[in-house]
Amino acid sequence: MQTDSLHPGFSIDCVVFGYHKRSLQVLLLKLKLIDAWALPGGFLERHRDVDDEAVRILRDRTGLDKIFLQQFHLFGAVSRNSTDHVASLLEKGVIDQELGTWFKQRFLTLGYYALVDFTEIRKMTPDPISEFCSFYTLNELPPLFLDHKEIIEKAHKTLKSALNYEPIGMNLLPAHFTMPELQGLYETILEKKLDRRNFARRIKNYDIIKPAALKKGENQNKNPRLYEFDKEKYHAALELGFHSGW
Repeated sequence: MQTDSLHPGFSIDCVVFGYHKRSLQVLLLKLKLIDAWALPGGFLERHRDVDDEAVRILRDRTGLDKIFLQQFHLFGAVSRNSTDHVASLLEKGVIDQELGTWFKQRFLTLGYYALVDFTEIRKMTPDPISEFCSFYTLNELPPLFLDHKEIIEKAHKTLKSALNYEPIGMNLLPAHFTMPELQGLYETILEKKLDRRNFARRIKNYDIIKPAALKKGENQNKNPRLYEFDKEKYHAALELGFHSGW
């Protein structure tokens, strides 16, 4: 790794949320030779925009180009930097000795959260200091590197809050879904039960879903009814926002 072209003391960490079987999961990388897992992340090239680097990091890990990606917090506590962790990585040969000074400096990290559809990921690729990638449910996380547990918790809290003013679901559900499936997604993120009738009424009032346009030959009378997102109205809602409160 060449560090001359990198912005000193700055990194990016991405919390990649996926939804599967009514569980919210997060993508983690198993670090080489130590019992610790880390978020997908990387450093910032001096000549590149921060958002572009976050997109590149996630493309390298997941193979996906179009990902819903949102900045959510800058983590800058002095306590987040641990030379013990770096010393362990150097001792075990996970990172080269000549990079020790670079890794031991204080880093601020900009957090992003991303929403992905499990079915769209064909192959997950680890970074050079990791063995493999895997999704873990939020309540069954393995031992995490540095303050990555705090970053995940902050991302989840931000995602919960986002449900009050922007739509969620297009990146987490299949193209066609039922109202109970959409409600299940919201309940999983919010970690609480929602009234079925009130949920359906509120979602329909947002005007971001419509009955699914099924292809010829598909069952048009499926029960429960299938829906799909109205992409134009969905993206308009992302831009303009709306107010509710779950």
